[in-house]
Amino acid sequence: MARETGSTIGKMFYGFVFVVVLPLLLIAWASLTKKRVTLPTFESLSIGLVIAVCGAAVMLFGMIAIYVYGGGLPMNAYPPLRFVTQGVYRLVSHPIYAGFSVLCIGVAIAWGSSSGLWLVSVVVILGCVALVQGFEKHDLHRRFGSDLPKPLTHFPADESATPGLADRLSVYVLALFPWLLLCEAVRVLGTPTGAAPVSFPFEANLTVYRWAEAAYALRYLFVLLAPLVARTKRALREFAVFGLLSTCVLFLLFIAFPYSALMRPADTQGFWGSVLAWDRARIPHAVALLSSYTVWTLLAARVYAARMRTSAIIWFGLALIIALSGIAAGTDTMLDVLIAGVVAWFAVRAQQVWQNTRELTETIANSWREWRLGPIRVINHGAYAGVGVFAGLSIVGTLVGPGHITAMLVIATSIIVTSALWAQFIEGSPRLLRPYGWYGGLLGAIIGGLLVMPIKEDPWLFLAAFSVAGPWVQSAGRVRCLVQGCCHGREARPMIGIRYTHPRSRVVKLASLGGVPIHATPLYSILWNIVVAVIMARLWLLQAQLSLILGVYLILGGLGRFVEESYRGEPQTKMYAGLRIYQWLAILSVLLGVFATMVNLPGAPVPQFAWRPVIAAGCFGAFTWFALGVDFPESNKRFARLA
Repeated sequence: MARETGSTIGKMFYGFVFVVVLPLLLIAWASLTKKRVTLPTFESLSIGLVIAVCGAAVMLFGMIAIYVYGGGLPMNAYPPLRFVTQGVYRLVSHPIYAGFSVLCIGVAIAWGSSSGLWLVSVVVILGCVALVQGFEKHDLHRRFGSDLPKPLTHFPADESATPGLADRLSVYVLALFPWLLLCEAVRVLGTPTGAAPVSFPFEANLTVYRWAEAAYALRYLFVLLAPLVARTKRALREFAVFGLLSTCVLFLLFIAFPYSALMRPADTQGFWGSVLAWDRARIPHAVALLSSYTVWTLLAARVYAARMRTSAIIWFGLALIIALSGIAAGTDTMLDVLIAGVVAWFAVRAQQVWQNTRELTETIANSWREWRLGPIRVINHGAYAGVGVFAGLSIVGTLVGPGHITAMLVIATSIIVTSALWAQFIEGSPRLLRPYGWYGGLLGAIIGGLLVMPIKEDPWLFLAAFSVAGPWVQSAGRVRCLVQGCCHGREARPMIGIRYTHPRSRVVKLASLGGVPIHATPLYSILWNIVVAVIMARLWLLQAQLSLILGVYLILGGLGRFVEESYRGEPQTKMYAGLRIYQWLAILSVLLGVFATMVNLPGAPVPQFAWRPVIAAGCFGAFTWFALGVDFPESNKRFARLA
């Protein structure tokens, strides 16, 4: 009876938190950050309410289906007894998360909240994705098996069978609609701050041919008909996956290099002139997203060519004509088309690119080298940490200016010391005498920020600067992890995993997984940190508030770590309530990031390059190399051995 009462209280508390507390916190977050997010927004009470009602309905139907067909409640802590495939779950996999995300977007549009649309809603969407990928997917496979039935909306299977109607419609819902929605979002944002047209100098003087719009406008029909033409599920799947992959790459380029479209002046008289004017009004003024139109056109040509192999040259020729017509119509530039061609070329070779990356990662993972100098051992992986810290502190010194070297080094020292102490407390053992922990480093940065306050330094300035440098430092550190074998993954399929064979690696010595394919979790971390690094650099260059820079870093870092941790397999990592300890810390990182964004602070200063901070960074990088790459293997004292 006591257990049932406790379970009832727990369910009531869980429901109260997610049904009442969470929505109120999101509303408060949007309200308190409205001055931090200055992006343009789309405000419409009627459209926003329609979107919100649709999202709420999908969410409600999902909850009802869980209760009726699953025999439980829509709560991760109290999952249903049966896997649900009826009701709205027949249509989509995660209607509750999808509906809640749509609800947030609708409320933000109805409210006219820029922070609600571009910050809160985006974080909610990413949080839902992280929860599914970092917990729910693994939990469902554990409880119901890996061969789960798919809903009607799904990515087509990688097979040569003829696609059904559900396969074709799914591509519109999961691939084409998100792409067009992203283009519309970029159009709402307008021309990025500081953007300039990217083109060859002579292009500004080229004649605009209005009649070229006749061919250029065909791109919409050409792309939208492709899913209906695809002959096999594999062709349909590749069209969707390669298109989404290309769009993600181009959007990252849009953030990193915010160039605008050239849009050469044109006479809009006559029929084709009016069509050209209409088309230009719908096109986002960002060169990366313009390239996405051409990418999808090239991928569509690939689908047509696979269907009618004898006329492949005709379809690719038509795609080329459409792309060149954009240049003739004065909308695209030659660089637009070149960028699209390069991205599409890499996208269709994604599997080979991954294979090459996986093989390189495996080579690095087994590249352990060491040299003995009496009782001292020098290990090669320390060089990666040293180079990463050198690059990171050089970035910090450039961002905060040359007059803050002492404070920079104090915080850097605090990071190293605290990360070592943290790892001793969390993972220390006779076999791991000198580990280092990333979350200990984050704590060390906060402590270091407090330590420099007596010398009249602004801790927020340094925390924000270290947030910009953090992804680069962590990426270099993850290369070290690969060689040392720490932060390694659990078993994986051979086409995904990497194999460790070096006897010095922790994967072989501690986890006994030598020769077994495991997830390359350090590589996953590096890939996510590249995305985070681009976003953080862009925020600083836009002179966003220091609190927003720090908060976004903590949020993105926490979300990525939550997912990454679900694929890791170190035997010494503790579990609490079904989650690894680092997943709980990742959740804490997200929450701290949310609260950080609410603080009102000045904007980031303009970067100032100087040689003195770089020299100081080099000296500290050498110290880091010693701390993480030199040890005393015969000693059993604390901090003596690295492996």
